[in-house]
Amino acid sequence: MNDTLSEYLPERAVEPCFELIKSYGVHLKIVNHRVTRHGDYRKLPDGGHQITVNASLNSYRFLITLVHEIAHLVAFETYGRYIKPHGVEWKQTFQRLMLPFIRPEIFPSQLLPIIASHFKNPKASSSTDARLSIALKAFDPEERKNQYVFELPMGSTFRLYNGKLFKKGKKRIKRFECVELATGKVYLFQPNAEVEFIK
Repeated sequence: MNDTLSEYLPERAVEPCFELIKSYGVHLKIVNHRVTRHGDYRKLPDGGHQITVNASLNSYRFLITLVHEIAHLVAFETYGRYIKPHGVEWKQTFQRLMLPFIRPEIFPSQLLPIIASHFKNPKASSSTDARLSIALKAFDPEERKNQYVFELPMGSTFRLYNGKLFKKGKKRIKRFECVELATGKVYLFQPNAEVEFIK
């Protein structure tokens, strides 16, 4: 397991992650890239715990995602199955489990203050924290780098992962109005939505 984890995690995070996986009886599956999620947790019919994490994540996002999903397991086991998935119990559990990893031996110095800020009140996904998402994306391999909506020029055309084409419009308070070219419908996009720039 350590050999497998060392392919996906920062070197100094491998052993503590292995201990977490072992102590909570996690069946970890590393899966192909899924656009809609980085990872997930579910309790198996036999009472076991399965966590999946995308193989395509860079090592820092992989670590955050793995601990995020273990926090779901621990929060449900500690507080019961009826808590909100990303409620206060999960947030406190995630903060506690993540704290030992927020160190310069594990994360680069430019990420540490952004990660520390994020974990004051962690969000349901690292992707919904625009500042953290952008900082983590800098460590993605070059071939996987799309662009963010906020980086595109006004009026430009872009493609989503599902093939749909959009034209970027004006910014509302936080999000951008974008028109789907095939239907003329207006959709609101988070500034850090990853898209493929067309023209």
